[in-house]
Amino acid sequence: MKILAFAGSTSSTSINRELVKFVLKDFQNDEINLIDLNDFDMPVFSVDREKKGFPDAAHHFLKVIEDCHVIICSLAEHNKSYTAAFKNVFDWASRINVKVFQNKPMLLMSTSPGGYGGGNVMNTAKTFFPQFGADIKETFSLPKFYENFDLESGVIDPEMLKELKKKIESFKVQVTN
Repeated sequence: MKILAFAGSTSSTSINRELVKFVLKDFQNDEINLIDLNDFDMPVFSVDREKKGFPDAAHHFLKVIEDCHVIICSLAEHNKSYTAAFKNVFDWASRINVKVFQNKPMLLMSTSPGGYGGGNVMNTAKTFFPQFGADIKETFSLPKFYENFDLESGVIDPEMLKELKKKIESFKVQVTN
């Protein structure tokens, strides 16, 4: 199975990227393409810029989605919404193909330092991503990242780890049947 994985952040110390990398350990027998949104740098979307054509990076983002079987992503939350970087990539890509996620099965996650675990961006994505071709199979939100995650061992809260592992296994079953 070909997996496209990414964090909805451009931070060099992205906690969402750490969560994605931890989850990918459960997919070691699969082909993984862990991308960095920094590699999809584009001008800020506007209809005026769109009239001049689409950035190559927007086409490339859609191509990496086309080339995968499933998507695993964890969205960072800025001011209760997507990061500006992710939203910009998403905006450009959606103007080329409104079904950005191309009906690919998705494991959607979020985490944050706060107690809601990126719940606002998660709720937004759960509502809107399906309209843009995401087939969300499972979701997971990790609150209080710095209390519940260790860079060496991953999710350290036993109940949260059990929940995440259950969702990973459910995701695997759903995408292999």
